[in-house]
Amino acid sequence: MDLELTIINIINFSGEARSFCMEAIGYAKSGESKKARDAMEEANNKLSEAHKSQTSLIQEEARGEGKPISLLLVHAQDHLMNAITVRDMANEFIELYQIIKELRGERNHG
Repeated sequence: MDLELTIINIINFSGEARSFCMEAIGYAKSGESKKARDAMEEANNKLSEAHKSQTSLIQEEARGEGKPISLLLVHAQDHLMNAITVRDMANEFIELYQIIKELRGERNHG
């Protein structure tokens, strides 16, 4: 795959994953557990796609076919790492909102 296209895929999938994570946090906050889980599943799917693109670059590097590191590639890696961090934090927030709802005796929707 073309280097620029691979980089754009990493940025795109990572950005979508981050957006789904933020959406999931909002759903969890409003007690919509099913929607939160569904959004997190979408986020994980997008992160998987981003990771596949990243892995292809790593494999090329391991074969001695590495490409020069560009600012755009660094930017893509930053997006991916940010999305992974947001995903991890979203999982924690979702769990915390669940605990808060239970402590308040509220029901979740879904």
